[in-house]
Amino acid sequence: MTGYETMAFHLETERLTMRPWAESDADELRDLHTERGKGTPTVEHVRAIIAKQLTATATTGIALLPIRRRVEGDFIGYCGLIVGRCTVEEPEIAYELFQRVHGRGYATEAARAVLDAAVATGRKRLWSTVGSWNTPSLRVLEKLGFERDHLSTEENGEVVWLTRSLP
Repeated sequence: MTGYETMAFHLETERLTMRPWAESDADELRDLHTERGKGTPTVEHVRAIIAKQLTATATTGIALLPIRRRVEGDFIGYCGLIVGRCTVEEPEIAYELFQRVHGRGYATEAARAVLDAAVATGRKRLWSTVGSWNTPSLRVLEKLGFERDHLSTEENGEVVWLTRSLP
C-alpha cells in the first residue's frame, strides 16, 4: 500500500452511482468492450478483467468503478483511478461510457466525483492519457482543469498526456 488514504469506493452524484465491481457486471462490461469494435470478448475474459481490477484495488487503494444511472439503474460505463501509464502516487483518471449516453455530461459528472475522491486520498497530481482524435474526452478533461503536458506516439496513434494538480 502507499502513504495515501484509500479512495472512497462508493461515490454518488446527482444522477449517478459508482461502487466496486461485482462478477454480475461481466455481461454489461462485455457489451461495452464489444462496442469498441474490436470483437466480442468472452464472458470468462471479462470476469478475469474484473478480478484483476479488484486485485489492483486491494493493492493500490484506488479503483476503476462501474457507473450506473440512479433513476434508470442501468450500467453506462466506468470511471476511476488506475495506475495505467503512470504511478500509484500520481495515477491516471480513466473513463469509458456507452456511445448511447455520450453528450449528456455523464463523463464529466463521474470524473468530477472521482477527482474529489482523489483529493481526499491526499494525492497532489493526477494524469490522463487520451488519443488525440478523442475531442469529446479532451473537452471533459479540460472542464475538470486538466492541462496538456506532452504528446507521445504509440501503436494506436498519437496520445495526449494531461495533468491536474490537486486539490
